[in-house]
Amino acid sequence: MHALQKLGEDLVELNDKQLTALDLSEQLHDAINQMKQISKFGARQRQLQYIGKIMRKIDVSSIQEKLNAWKQVSVHQTAQLHRIERWRERLLTDSIAITEFADKYPTTDIKHIHLLIRNTLKERKSGSSTKNYRLLFQAIQKTLLTSNSDT
Repeated sequence: MHALQKLGEDLVELNDKQLTALDLSEQLHDAINQMKQISKFGARQRQLQYIGKIMRKIDVSSIQEKLNAWKQVSVHQTAQLHRIERWRERLLTDSIAITEFADKYPTTDIKHIHLLIRNTLKERKSGSSTKNYRLLFQAIQKTLLTSNSDT
């Protein structure tokens, strides 16, 4: 019963598009939408119990599988962003990193990356905008995405 309430809490955190994709019963969908409007603790607890009660009558395995898949995608995206960020910092702080990057990703436009690195370092010294810093991130992201699709 507590597991169903926890699953109900996870469902309440989803947006309308995700809830629609789960193809929930109308009764469960309405209960979740009502829960989103409740702010008082006691009322929220009762509503969660009600959602758990509704969920006891249905097969929740498909809902759980879909939620797990969405969480996995989110974890993968976060890991990818961290990887890009680590490359950007290495490229900005380590002069050997550009050679390693070129060796690891031979299809990348190294001249463009090198230009962005140089401009980013100039921006940092002058304290001006971070335009090239963002452009470097996007260039690394594009390189990593194209290399992932090639493999």
